[in-house]
Amino acid sequence: MPGQFWSVLIPPQLSSSYLSSPAHPGLAMDSTTKDGMQPALLPGSSCPGPEWPEQERAERLARGAALKWASGIFYRPEQLARLGQYRSREVQRTCFLEARMKVGIRQWAGVLGVGSRAGRASLVASLPQSVVQSYLEGVKTGMWQLAQALEAVREACGALGQAHGLLQGMAKAVQTLEPLREQVSQHMQLQALSQLLPRLRAIPAAVAHTQTLIDAQQLLEAYVSLRELELLRGETWASLGDLELPIFEGLGPLAEGLGQAVEAVVGAAGQLAREDPALLVAAVRVAEVETGRTTALEQAPRDWRQRCLRALQEGLERVHFQTPLLPGPGALAGWLEALRVALPAELATAEALIAPCCPPHYKVVQLWAHTLHSGLRRCLQQFLEGAELGAADAFTLLHWALHVYLGPEMMGSLELGPEADVSQLEPLLTQENIEQLEATFVSKVQISVVQWLQKALDGEVAEWGREQEPDTDLSGFYHSPMPAIVLQILEENIRVTSLVSESLQRRVCAMALSELGAFLRSFSDALIRFSRDHLRGEALAPHYVPYLLATLNHHSALSSSVSVLQPDGVVSGALAPVEAALDELQRRICRLVLEVLLVELQPLFMALPSRQWLSSTELLDNVCERTASFCRDFWRVRNPAVQLLLAETERTVVLQYLCALMQGRLACRSAEERNQVAERLQHDAAQLRDLFLDLGLEESLQCAPVLLTLGKLLNLRDPTMLGLEVAGLRQQFPDVSSEDHVSALLDLRGDVSREQRLAALSFLQAGPQPSPPAGRRALFSLVPAPTPAPSSCLPSGPCA
Repeated sequence: MPGQFWSVLIPPQLSSSYLSSPAHPGLAMDSTTKDGMQPALLPGSSCPGPEWPEQERAERLARGAALKWASGIFYRPEQLARLGQYRSREVQRTCFLEARMKVGIRQWAGVLGVGSRAGRASLVASLPQSVVQSYLEGVKTGMWQLAQALEAVREACGALGQAHGLLQGMAKAVQTLEPLREQVSQHMQLQALSQLLPRLRAIPAAVAHTQTLIDAQQLLEAYVSLRELELLRGETWASLGDLELPIFEGLGPLAEGLGQAVEAVVGAAGQLAREDPALLVAAVRVAEVETGRTTALEQAPRDWRQRCLRALQEGLERVHFQTPLLPGPGALAGWLEALRVALPAELATAEALIAPCCPPHYKVVQLWAHTLHSGLRRCLQQFLEGAELGAADAFTLLHWALHVYLGPEMMGSLELGPEADVSQLEPLLTQENIEQLEATFVSKVQISVVQWLQKALDGEVAEWGREQEPDTDLSGFYHSPMPAIVLQILEENIRVTSLVSESLQRRVCAMALSELGAFLRSFSDALIRFSRDHLRGEALAPHYVPYLLATLNHHSALSSSVSVLQPDGVVSGALAPVEAALDELQRRICRLVLEVLLVELQPLFMALPSRQWLSSTELLDNVCERTASFCRDFWRVRNPAVQLLLAETERTVVLQYLCALMQGRLACRSAEERNQVAERLQHDAAQLRDLFLDLGLEESLQCAPVLLTLGKLLNLRDPTMLGLEVAGLRQQFPDVSSEDHVSALLDLRGDVSREQRLAALSFLQAGPQPSPPAGRRALFSLVPAPTPAPSSCLPSGPCA
């Protein structure tokens, strides 16, 4: 083994000992070589011999072990390939040991306190010779390695320069070979083309045959032929080096035509599932195979599956929701009825016939349900955005969308399986649509209700001028169909809206009550015009009072039945405005009736009080006779209106009596006349009481007893007791006036001095103001102050 090998493997500080060892003859170096590898000693230092025999013996043992290890490792030639690894590892180990020794020397110097260079030199001189020699040989080895590395770098730079020159020469050579390369490429393309030429000649015929198959709806065969043509195109493209031949330009339109044919077949799935399911299955299979195929030639993938799904949706919408199929004005009900029958049939067809023809991931039943729903929803939106609907169409659409469509006949059917997933469907009508339809329905119905009510009112007013009396029912009461017509119009509109929703019912109920209130006001205005024309003589009604009495029965009928216009769920106070309008109408009718009675009674009361009145009952007999004659038709008025009318009539007669009594036409000249006046008042009170009892008025509702109280006041024999009597009158009738009414009564007595009058009035004013008795209405407050000719004393109570 050459000596260089050992110089590389064995560390430099041990190489001389290894090579001079007698155990390895032939590996020894000459003395010159050995001396060349020995490092020179530091100036001023010496190399004394070994001082410790144990150290020399340890060094010999180490050299022998190292030599033995190297001989065993590199005994076989194949181990020489790993020489570089061992050399590198030994160099690293040697460097590590040298560094450790250097550190140890510095630490030793520090411990000994040697800080100067001379001190360190003397310290080194005192170290063993082998240690110093190892340190110097390590430095020499490092210098040698640096020189070798520099030489290697220079050689690498020269090699790189030569390679750069060679590359420049090769680039020029390549440019000269470019035409040749193009000719080779063209030759290879021509060679491939010559091999494919028989198949390329058959492409036009194959394209025509494929188109024929497409036209004949033989979709599977057409797809196989198209795939063969596309594979040939791919093979040609690869063979010709990405060169596309013009002969393949027809494949794109051919593929698109096949895709359109597949779409057309799938779009008619509903019909084909019954007539030719095989064709539908073929179209779906073509779409699925093409969707799962990977494309070449950098072509965009043809996702025919999505085209099929779109075709299914478009075909279904085209059958049911195409623009020509949309209903016109007034035809909405028929169109919705047709959908009620057609849509469940479509879902049944999809589940029974179409779903088996398609893969499960198509979710045909769900697709059918959602497509029908979205198409219907879009059509209804377009329909609502068009011309405004009528009341019938708005009601029909609301009822159909909220009840029929979601009911058991359609989307709520138990036969519709969970795969339809109808729970995820959006509402057919949005809340805004529902409010729009409800507002449209209410407005249209309101217009119709106003027209119907006006016609009913016009018909009723026209009958008031008839020559015959009002119609009567079987019980003899005045009767007219108008109240029933009005309530029927309103009640039917409220009742029918309960079939749609509570919100619509509340809206219609509020509208109905509002229109009923307006109708009552119009009815009251019509009565005023009727009375004015009659009293002025412009349009005399032969049966004026009977028709006024008949309107009281209309009022009773409306009052007793108006509660039907307030269904459950409506605010309890909604009827208050209507009830107030009914009360106002009742007061208006009573006032008009009593105005006729006043016209007859006022001339009679002009003679009261008078001497003739004191001496004869003829005056009050005439009053009672006229009153009884006027009230002879009151029995045709139903209760409780007749009781109210009789009470107001009796109160009117008593008020006219009081008004006449307070006018100061008579003053008693003696106690006998005062007694006579008191007796006349008592007699007249009894006569009026008997009259109205005969007419049917309860005695507790009569006002005539006030005449008895006045008779006691007038017949009081001790004028000094007038204060107590007046106080009693004030206690029963708190509305009596001390200045007007009491003074007029004292004037009627004729025997009250000024001091007695002042005492009675002061006694009355000093007392507390009494509260009116429960259930007693004001009476004296309606009697005006004494005037020469009073015009009217109508009460301002319920009939004022």
